[in-house]
Amino acid sequence: MKITDVRSYPLTTSTPAGSGTSQPNRSHISIIVVRLETDDGLLGWGEGLARHSPQAHAAIVDNLFKPILLGQDPFEVERLWQEMYRVYTGKSGGVCIEAMAGVDLALWDLMGKALRQPVHRLLGSSGRTHVDTYGGSISWTPDDSLAERQTLARLKEGFKALKIKIGAPVKAALARANLVRKVAGPDIKIMADANWIFDVDDAIQVAKGLLELDYFWFEEPIVPEDIVGYRLINSAVPIRLAAGESEFTAQGARELLADRSVGVMMPDCARSGGISETRKIALLAHAFHVSYATHVGGSGMLCQAASLHLAAAMPNFLIHECVAFPNPLRLDLTVEIVGEGSMLVNGKLPVPQGPGLGVEINSEALEHYLVR
Repeated sequence: MKITDVRSYPLTTSTPAGSGTSQPNRSHISIIVVRLETDDGLLGWGEGLARHSPQAHAAIVDNLFKPILLGQDPFEVERLWQEMYRVYTGKSGGVCIEAMAGVDLALWDLMGKALRQPVHRLLGSSGRTHVDTYGGSISWTPDDSLAERQTLARLKEGFKALKIKIGAPVKAALARANLVRKVAGPDIKIMADANWIFDVDDAIQVAKGLLELDYFWFEEPIVPEDIVGYRLINSAVPIRLAAGESEFTAQGARELLADRSVGVMMPDCARSGGISETRKIALLAHAFHVSYATHVGGSGMLCQAASLHLAAAMPNFLIHECVAFPNPLRLDLTVEIVGEGSMLVNGKLPVPQGPGLGVEINSEALEHYLVR
């Protein structure tokens, strides 16, 4: 089987209402979809995160990766990953790795379809047909009543775990954390995500408050580059720290994992080089006895499907992110819907069982959201 065609599709849509974080809200959210075609007529679909300029990601796929991929066997995914990675000299990251993620997901989709097996079996399944999940995320907005309504809506859907967004200042962050804890009650597992808005001193104060409220983890309290800062927070407060969505490779994640500063590693497979590199990050975390949690965020349905396959396979999997806000790139992009809150079974989500990623692209949606 040889790859005969490579196509990229930069997609964008308006940012859905009710999805606020501590960072400035963007007017649009974007991804890149990659399609690989083979000489026996199979189509593999993949997705890369492309928050700011999906056209740039598409240009990398079309101009740099396509010549590498044409005529190649998609089962040689590791060799192809390394050749794409070395298209730039020196340390690689950012747009290049996100574009690679789209290609990599498509390669795994092709392999699964060729073998008529779901990707999680190709990865070496841990036998999970359903995975633990949490409802994310309760928005960071000035409106407490909105946060209360969103919390009650997630609970009504059947979630047994929730994630909230918090922001500065410290007093406001802890007030929101207290409100959601009161609404959810003592038996619901709750996580807090700061999207790196705090410095180390403020993050320690927030961490102490979250610990008193029995929050399960504190996610990205500070900028991802501040490895020493994570170590200081971890030493000061006995609460799980979660990070990793901003990492691109296992090499980048190594330092954060080496001293056990984080208790949860959460790479996003649409950013962290696709399934191939995300698996390496998860297994590296496993070697350091650190849990792996999926990250979906503002990604589309292909990322969500791939994340469920990784959740089913990784030995140190902890919990899967089920995003609540209605992102059209997630809900409209594929014919099949997987990983949505409406599919919960006792707080768990079923893993796709179809060949490859287990979803097929809705061509009308692909054209509708295409950046022209």
